[in-house]
Amino acid sequence: MSVPPLPSPDAVRSILAIQVSRIGDTLLSTPTLRAIARQYPAARLTVLAHPKRREVLENLPFIYRTGSISKNTAWLQALLPGPKYDLAFVFGHDKPLVRYALKRARRVVAMRQDDPGLDQALFHAASTPGFQSRHAVLMQYALIEQLGIPLAGRHLGYQVRDDERAWAETKLQQTLGQRPFPLIGLQIASFPTKGYRDWPLEHFIALTGRIRAAYPGAHFLIFGGTLEQARTQALARHLGSAASHYAGQLSLRQTAALMACLDYYIGVDTGPTHIMGALHKPMLAMYHPYSPSQNLMPLEHPALTVIDHPQAGQVGPEASMAAVSVDTVWQALAPELVKLRVG
Repeated sequence: MSVPPLPSPDAVRSILAIQVSRIGDTLLSTPTLRAIARQYPAARLTVLAHPKRREVLENLPFIYRTGSISKNTAWLQALLPGPKYDLAFVFGHDKPLVRYALKRARRVVAMRQDDPGLDQALFHAASTPGFQSRHAVLMQYALIEQLGIPLAGRHLGYQVRDDERAWAETKLQQTLGQRPFPLIGLQIASFPTKGYRDWPLEHFIALTGRIRAAYPGAHFLIFGGTLEQARTQALARHLGSAASHYAGQLSLRQTAALMACLDYYIGVDTGPTHIMGALHKPMLAMYHPYSPSQNLMPLEHPALTVIDHPQAGQVGPEASMAAVSVDTVWQALAPELVKLRVG
């Protein structure tokens, strides 16, 4: 199938991108969004995202405006008056979102929808790569890859605002007084449908014990949502005054602002770990064999330590993360903490 030539940069002044997915996939699409903005530097890029995810895209320098949409509301939004765009890009395979874009834009690029009528209406229908055949950033990039738009870096994008950073610093000062060292963030659980990615609570308890033995002044910020509070609260009780429990108490952007203040972060594979990867702060991430690091780890990250399950890429969701031992994690973590102290 021939690929149509892109309109020239001078012919494009407004671009729509639609990305309705979880936090992780939304962040994993930021290199592609950056590439689109770089291809059309004079155009204003508007991104519509899931109402609960759009905030992860706020304040990025290559996005002009963010808005909300869902596959359930797209048909109604298409009936209402709205802006028109020269070009639109739709991530994923939700036909209502593609139909919305076709109502709003002169040319629409989307993944092939397996709907001949809909695919024919597209300016370009991109081919979907095979499952886990490449890194997740490149899975998102498949939307524009055949058009010849080059990536402008594979690193994820997230921007903490100055006021958010000031709030976080004030919060820590009020809570902790003198700044402890090291200040370590913990994300102990993924979302419920990916619970197989979770490292056992008793392993986190043992690991934090080793950290405290080496660094008696260490303090831990425990992140997470409301659904895993039983585990996060259990860890907080075990750590006592050495921990501040924030799971289920902060907005996404407040969590990210506190993450930006950390000396180090330890987490399982989930949305906040992608955010931490975008912040380019020192971190350790653990990956389940069904979703190995080669597919999901932060790219172009300056201070990343990766821990893969010993059967990475060989087994499915039934594998237990308990197979990743505390010894394995500590042996990888200890020299990284030394670097922080020396630095």
